[in-house]
Amino acid sequence: MKILICGETGLIGSALSELCLRENHQIHYLTTRKSKIEASENRKGFLWNPAEGEIDEACFEGVDVIVNLSGANIAKRWTETYKEEILSSRVDTANVLFKALRNKKNHTIKQYVSASGTAIYPSSLTETYSEDIENPAEDFLGSVVKQWELHASQFKSLEIPVTILRTGLVFASNGGALVEMVKPVKYGVGAAIGSGKQWQSWIHIEDIARIYFHVLTNNIKGVYNAVAPNPTTNKLLTKEIASVLKKPFFMPNVPKFMMKLILGEMSTLLLSSQKVHSEKIENTGFKFHYPALTPALENILKK
Repeated sequence: MKILICGETGLIGSALSELCLRENHQIHYLTTRKSKIEASENRKGFLWNPAEGEIDEACFEGVDVIVNLSGANIAKRWTETYKEEILSSRVDTANVLFKALRNKKNHTIKQYVSASGTAIYPSSLTETYSEDIENPAEDFLGSVVKQWELHASQFKSLEIPVTILRTGLVFASNGGALVEMVKPVKYGVGAAIGSGKQWQSWIHIEDIARIYFHVLTNNIKGVYNAVAPNPTTNKLLTKEIASVLKKPFFMPNVPKFMMKLILGEMSTLLLSSQKVHSEKIENTGFKFHYPALTPALENILKK
């Protein structure tokens, strides 16, 4: 199979690309930088500029599946300008791919797989969310995810099946939110945020890469939560990080107002609560390697 990955050098993209190459699939990837273009027997780069609507259409040659993981990092301070980039980086990439394929009569694309986020679910300490959501979150990230999924769904009009994977907190040793959460714990000052009761739906980097691989090699369509079966609270997660690292955990919770003062609107990343279940993806035959919190943290933090 030949797979076009957008966002191939990112956290999930690099893990997925490595898995696909290991399983003898071919990778095409898109990049905005000429310096990142490489070509080997099974991996080849192509240039694009989504903001300007530009793409090297040779990237589609012989491709069976598009996996779109593109999107600006949400863990940066949300100025009004950067909020626009968070949205446009997700919408523009889908649009430039869609427009190129709409004008290409003889393309070979059989599936479009898009990243998405659990931020589509309203913050709640009591709800457990499945994929069927009638009233999506109305905050900034909720509106971004709605637009993200809407622009992914337009590929259906080209008779290309669409798969959407809603992801929460990704555990990895080389990037993502966990790396930042570990820093204060290592110095012995780890603490829960706000009430600490907010739910955090997480997944190990190996499992999120395997879910993408699972849906694209089994032609699985639809919307799926790409999270581990056992969500945790912010307090329990921080406490378990401290336990795995053999560090103390005694600091008082960091007050909500302080997080808002330091991070502004971006504090919702740490304070919002989404308890999300994974039954639908498991019902397709997917088996998690890291369904439980402690073994997942031990694998990441003890490397």
